[in-house]
Amino acid sequence: MESQTRLTIRQVAVLGAGVMGAQIAAHFANAGIRVYLYDLASEGKDPNAIIHKALKILTRLQPAPLADKSLISLIEAKNYTQHIAQLESCDLIIEAIAENMQWKTDLFTQISPHIAPHALLASNTSGLSLQQLMAHLPEPLQQRFVGIHFFNPPRYMHLVELTATSKTDILSLDQLEAFLTRELGKGVIRALDTPNFIANRIGVFAILAIFHHAERYQLDFDTVDALTGELIGHPKSATFRTADVVGLDTLVHVINAAAAVLETDPWRKYYRVPTWLQSLVEKGALGQKTRAGVYKKVKKAIHVMDVNSHEYRPVAADINQALMALAAQQPLDKLLLSLRDHPHPHAQFLWAIHRDVFHYAAVLLADIADSVRDVDQALQWGFAWKTGVFSLWQAAGWQAVTNAINEDIQAEKTMSTTPLPDWVHTIEKVYTAQGAWSARQQQYLLPRDLAVYQRQYYHAGQDSAPYGHTIFEDDSVRCWTHDGEIAILSFKTKLHTISEAVLDSMQHCIKLAAQHYSALILWQTTAPFSAGADLHQLHDAVITNTPIASVVEKFQQTSQLLRYCSIPTIAAVEGLAIGGGCEFLMHCDRVVAALESYIGLVEVGVGLIPAGGGCKLLAQRADQLTPATQDPSAYIQQYFETVATATVAKSAREAQQLGFLTSSDVIVMHSNEILHIAHQHARALAANYRPPQAQLIRVAGSACFANLQAHLVNLREGAFITEEEYHIGLAVAEVLTGSTLAPNTQVTEAWLLAEECRVFTQLLTTDMTQQRIAHMLNTGKPLRR
Repeated sequence: MESQTRLTIRQVAVLGAGVMGAQIAAHFANAGIRVYLYDLASEGKDPNAIIHKALKILTRLQPAPLADKSLISLIEAKNYTQHIAQLESCDLIIEAIAENMQWKTDLFTQISPHIAPHALLASNTSGLSLQQLMAHLPEPLQQRFVGIHFFNPPRYMHLVELTATSKTDILSLDQLEAFLTRELGKGVIRALDTPNFIANRIGVFAILAIFHHAERYQLDFDTVDALTGELIGHPKSATFRTADVVGLDTLVHVINAAAAVLETDPWRKYYRVPTWLQSLVEKGALGQKTRAGVYKKVKKAIHVMDVNSHEYRPVAADINQALMALAAQQPLDKLLLSLRDHPHPHAQFLWAIHRDVFHYAAVLLADIADSVRDVDQALQWGFAWKTGVFSLWQAAGWQAVTNAINEDIQAEKTMSTTPLPDWVHTIEKVYTAQGAWSARQQQYLLPRDLAVYQRQYYHAGQDSAPYGHTIFEDDSVRCWTHDGEIAILSFKTKLHTISEAVLDSMQHCIKLAAQHYSALILWQTTAPFSAGADLHQLHDAVITNTPIASVVEKFQQTSQLLRYCSIPTIAAVEGLAIGGGCEFLMHCDRVVAALESYIGLVEVGVGLIPAGGGCKLLAQRADQLTPATQDPSAYIQQYFETVATATVAKSAREAQQLGFLTSSDVIVMHSNEILHIAHQHARALAANYRPPQAQLIRVAGSACFANLQAHLVNLREGAFITEEEYHIGLAVAEVLTGSTLAPNTQVTEAWLLAEECRVFTQLLTTDMTQQRIAHMLNTGKPLRR
């Protein structure tokens, strides 16, 4: 169990204001932790010029390192010349300078006298020996020195590899793991102190195996990407598109750096930069950052470099149709062995890249990781693989795959003839009820029993069956309980969209929970929270001329039930929460949102307005935030801009700034903890809960409406918006302001809800809205005209 002593980190120092160091600092700021960002002093008027430049870049980078730009105020520029003594106030110091042993050890010598007796020192090295680095530290500090390898970009990549030396205090390591998990939202694995640790050791080899076999089977770059993306559970960007995004120069550096340290690796000869890659880098075609790499955009089309001519041509991947049909019928684990016997080169290629990565990981396992779980999680969290190496091997049939690999080794078809280790032949599975297989200890190991993991009730991707006790279930929702005290409502629809059936079942479950439970939590077993209303159902209603007003009213009734239920309602949110999903969470008493929650009212994208109570609730919030002596125009104008532009918050913190979340809503760094924390808030609210009472709402009225209309006219006349967008924006303004009423007129919620419904149904009858809905369904993108 985790020690009762909790590691308290109030002040952090990050040494090195390069791209990685600055983004690590940004993520600590995302967690609300103050950071000193250090670098060398500059000559001239501003000795912190290097750091100030890095901070300016932080606010421009995409995807954004900061969850909210205002958080940059938590990062303070420091330089070693003037401010080194201030390291004494830091609880955690992370070195993040270039991967050069001499530079790092020189820096350690400089800072060591200024590190507080309680503070931890960490190196963000991606593969240098921690043992060698530790040797340059004073004896007392050696026990508080660890490796802490963030993956880039630190805000979005879940993985952190934590590495100990022979002298690292294990209690400190446990506490640091708990801190990184709870406070930064990370997935932590313990890597052994070996070159490139776990994720890069296996992940980079997997890339090199793809390079090798692509050349062997003479496959084009776009064909390889079509085969190595979502088809095999890897990211959509696959291999070469990912290389372009990362930077081809970065990839060259990674390969060369690995080759320099992997002298005894049996596969070392494959750690070489291919001729085509070296040629592109020498030409300055470094990928996305130079707008040309393996791929480049030619006008609106994507072109790819031809393997033979080295000239760019349109993307035209031609995947074997028989193979695609086979892949569509069964998952990869069921398909894997049949690929080995399939005659087409595409199938042979897919078998070969998996076989050689299996082989490599098995041979290295005892040296690089405590168990197969660490390898699999490293690849899932660090490289976004859907399934890890060993879990895929087991699912495909452990013994059958082992026999196939052995046969290929004997036939010298594998990239190395190194035999599989003995343990592979002596076990039947790597995952059992006893834990995950450890080749080092020759036994199964359970996960570390740290208290922080008891906060993670359920993990994303787990089947719904093990989740608690079912209270009610049909084809659209499941209502269940984790503890017998609080009800949980989860949707079963694709992307958790909201259909009429979902509305009916929600109303039933809300009433059921109010009768028998102390609180109700809306939580989905997997992200997203909800992609909003079911557009297919809406489109079908339009085609069949089915009256839609009754469904809109049912949507509003459901939102109102959430708002005025006799028990507290809590939304536990992760991922996308747009349209009706956003309206539902706004009506709950409390929202517990993962930092990576993307919340917004996007109805204007299909030519509609929020009509599930969203406009009503924004008008209500504007009233509540406005002093009684003023009218709520200022807030209404802000909300209008957000809704009329279909702005989606890029984080939960930004959702607070936009008004979708309130200051009392809770932001959680680790998405697997939102249900736990939602339960805590549900119990606290239930202890003395009185449902809110409906109150009159002051509307901004005709004057505010006229101002918004004038603004829209100016945008239209300046060609910033189209005529159709003008009319949609005007509809939003009409409902948000109560356009026909005098400023500060008080209206009932029912009046505003009726306005929502009226304008929504009017828009739905127009050609512009119907065409926008059809376009969204066909393309997944809003229609602009």
